[in-house]
Amino acid sequence: MNLAVDIGNTKVKVGVFSGKKMIYQETVVVDGFAALLTGVMDSYTIKEVIMCATGDSKKVVTSIEKVGLSYTVLSQGTPVPFKNLYDTPQSLGVDRIALMAGAVLNFPENNVLVIDAGTCITYDFKNAQEEYLGGAISPGVKMRYRAMHEYTHALPMLDIARSESMLATNTATAMHAGVFTGVVAEIDRQVNWYRTNYGNVKIVLTGGDAQFLSSSLKNDIFADSNFLLQGLNYILFFNTNQ
Repeated sequence: MNLAVDIGNTKVKVGVFSGKKMIYQETVVVDGFAALLTGVMDSYTIKEVIMCATGDSKKVVTSIEKVGLSYTVLSQGTPVPFKNLYDTPQSLGVDRIALMAGAVLNFPENNVLVIDAGTCITYDFKNAQEEYLGGAISPGVKMRYRAMHEYTHALPMLDIARSESMLATNTATAMHAGVFTGVVAEIDRQVNWYRTNYGNVKIVLTGGDAQFLSSSLKNDIFADSNFLLQGLNYILFFNTNQ
């Protein structure tokens, strides 16, 4: 069995895989990873670990090394199951690489746009020839709230909330309307552009804010919060056949 580990700034998301099938998933704060790893090893026979780090990975790596597991840290030089046509491949985030591997695994020989709604919102596209062509990056939901608060003197810091109305009648609801309807409109615009230019395109929505946004987006968008973990495991499978 394999263990896929997605390391963020404050949380770690893990998935246990038997072949290409995920049989266990959990998310913990970084400081809770060591205890989680102990529990996983008590329940499953882990042979290989692959990790993707957008945050500090030191504590996670130390925990894995203490229990003697073999591990791979995903990098821009790791062999992957698609052709990377990004102009600057060494600058492509490892999280985006893992998401593209997930697209190849779940939708082989299809045009796929993966939208990762996290700290930033990333848009990444592969064609039916398994070529990664690029995408876009924009501020995430929480980042938009934070920017309005930190770059003004009067606007408060709010928790995220849905707002279907474009016509708000107070400051808080105006901020909610601006963020929520703006993000939804942005995603819809991206989806429309790719389908206009590439025809039949599978759309995947993932990331921490995926559930928050999904009900207000087109109903043919495939939402999967574990898409990155699946991609990580597939990269390990691609390299080791584990």
